[in-house]
This record gives sequence, structure tokens and C-alpha cells, in this order.
Amino acid sequence: MIEVYTSEIRNAAKTIKAGDEVLLYGDVIVARDAVHKRLFPLLGTDKMPIDIKDKIIYYGGPTPKKGDMPAGAFGPTTSSRMDAYAPAFLQNGLCGMIGKGNRAKAVYDAIKKYGGIYFCAVGGAGALYAASTEHLTEVAYTSLGCESLKIARLNGFYVFCGIDASGRGVFEQPL
Repeated sequence: MIEVYTSEIRNAAKTIKAGDEVLLYGDVIVARDAVHKRLFPLLGTDKMPIDIKDKIIYYGGPTPKKGDMPAGAFGPTTSSRMDAYAPAFLQNGLCGMIGKGNRAKAVYDAIKKYGGIYFCAVGGAGALYAASTEHLTEVAYTSLGCESLKIARLNGFYVFCGIDASGRGVFEQPL
């Protein structure tokens, strides 16, 4: 098991290989479809509500808080819904993504070109992932509710490398 601090993801992405199991620690951006649609036209401008350079985006939508946990569940969503946006995000400095499922060829190519990485989270493990999340902070687009733009602090968040920086993936071929 490889332990990675998200602040070191750019360097770590150079050595993590497809299939490697990883525990993530640190902050990640939380953004799904609606946020990507809003951020996309802002890429490369000073109007971005968050800095994506050398960061990881988790394609997740936390459910409301449960007890003293920051979310009831915090599972991944299907990554292919962000495939139209991912190459431009990587081109603009994003380093990693967390979601579930295979990605389009354009995403594989962009990961390889820009030295990124794609981690897969396990679908159906939302309650477990909530337990590995220390804090959630809403950043923008509050009208989107659970799908608003957030920052999550992870503590031992289990993922495996779905596509490594060389463009190799655990899936037989891109979508």
C-alpha cells in the first residue's frame, strides 16, 4: 500500500503504476458534473473560484452530515461524465482525478501528456469513504447543494490507480 499526501501528488504520480493501491491524505477538490460545467469556461482565467494547479479533483457528492462525521456517505460518481472536461483541466494544471469507471481515450492521452493520474474509488463504499474524510468545506456554487464545489480533507482514503502517468490503465482499453 502506497501512502500519498495530496500536496505531493505531482511527484508521486511519476512513480505510481496502474493497479497500485493508495491511501490518500490531505485536501482534494470535490466537484461533479454541474461544477465542471461552470468551471470549464473559467479555466485559465482569474475568475476561477479555486486553484486547480497540482491538485486532485474527487468526483463525489457527499450526502448530508451524519452525527459527528462531515458526511453521511461520500462515494464516487461515474467519471466518464467529466471526460469532456478532463483534458482541459489537466492542460490547466490539474494533476489527478478520483472517480469510478473507465475513461475516454482523450483522457488517457491527456493524463500521459500532462503527467496526471486517475484514481479509482470503490462504488458502493460511500459510508466507508465518509469515515476517511475529516472535513468538508463548501467553496462555491452553494445552490447546487451536495454537488457544490467543496474541499475535502482525506485521512487514509483508499483508492487504486486506474490510469498512471504513462497512460497505462487497469481497464482493457479506453471507452
